[in-house]
Amino acid sequence: MSMTRFRLIAAAATLGVPLMACGTSAQTAVAPERDTGSRVSAHLRFLADDAREGRGVGTEGLEQAAAYIARAFQNTGLEPGGTDGYFQPFDLDPRSPALAHTQLGGERVKNVIGVLPGRGALASQVVLIGAHYDHLGLGTRGYIGFSRDTAGVNVVHNGADDNASGTTALLETARNLARRQSTERRTIVFIAFTAEELGTIGAMHYVEHPNLPLDSAIGMVNFDMVGRMRGDSVIVGGTGSAPELVPLLESINARYGLNLVKQDDPWGSSDHAVFYGKEMPVLHFYTNLHADYHTPTDDWEKINVDGIVDIVTLASDLVWAMATRPEQMTYVAVARPERTAGPRASLGTVPDMVTPGEGMRIQAVRAGTAADEAGLQAGDVILRIGDVEVKDIYGLQTALTTYKAGDTVTILFLREGERRETVATLK
Repeated sequence: MSMTRFRLIAAAATLGVPLMACGTSAQTAVAPERDTGSRVSAHLRFLADDAREGRGVGTEGLEQAAAYIARAFQNTGLEPGGTDGYFQPFDLDPRSPALAHTQLGGERVKNVIGVLPGRGALASQVVLIGAHYDHLGLGTRGYIGFSRDTAGVNVVHNGADDNASGTTALLETARNLARRQSTERRTIVFIAFTAEELGTIGAMHYVEHPNLPLDSAIGMVNFDMVGRMRGDSVIVGGTGSAPELVPLLESINARYGLNLVKQDDPWGSSDHAVFYGKEMPVLHFYTNLHADYHTPTDDWEKINVDGIVDIVTLASDLVWAMATRPEQMTYVAVARPERTAGPRASLGTVPDMVTPGEGMRIQAVRAGTAADEAGLQAGDVILRIGDVEVKDIYGLQTALTTYKAGDTVTILFLREGERRETVATLK
């Protein structure tokens, strides 16, 4: 579909064409503002400028990006949602598994949080929308080995697509939704996560320290790498995490005609997986990998600005529908994707890469896995698998290469400080 037709459809909605009834409030699309494209470009140019130093942890550029996001939230009219205005600062624990071989322990980082308050009977419920704003810096310190360009160390990795594009989409979605009116709507919380590249650290900090009770959230939408739309295609991951999501997406997309490549799996390698691990429906907007991924050539000049505008327009309607529909979403436990054959056995846990301590703490358990069938739960701390002591993530890796799929092993673990054992058949 051409951009002209796309925007004409959205504009028609604002002229009074009824689109969807939702309880006592009218669900209406809001056309992109005339200057949306120029604003998108301005966000990208700032966030992905060389002066931001690749937005790596410990750089002044990351601090500047956080301040920029906070100002944008304030200018949009969002209320502060952090512990320090819009900021949720915390220190990186040098004992965290994710930081074991870096020089980043002790660095102070911050999530940036803005809130669009709800109204009426739905106001105590929450919809979360997020994007990480950090990247790889210069490919040094804690990021050695992260760059796909072996000659790229000590070169700025601007991360225009990863994830200045998602941060831009977050800012523009906030602006779009702040313009809408409804007498009944859930609170919408916008979160720019820090330290995602080091292991979704910002998201993991947020779920342990949410600004509003996590059990009040009905779903989470994530933007990560939305800047390289090809044609009119966008990948939407996590559609299997709630049965309501596909019909909702398709009904909204009927106005716009994008090619939605729907993927059931909610366990993708980005911040939304942390929320899915807390048994929350999630969606992940994504425009796929490319040759510039995690290299110094991921620059703003290569971003499809119109594509970001398209995604923001669709996602804004989606989040608004989630915020105003009377019903909540129904969480579905999605079985892990089929693992390709290889020498390593699978347990099916998602390791907690942030919380320090001896053993390997479980952040989440995938449905239908050996861990699930053995009764392991999020928060359990694995101490031993078979004859292999598990002191950290590396002990887990050793155990899973020592044993093979089909082996039955006894697992020693802690649950709320109590030592327990269970038996698992690895897959």
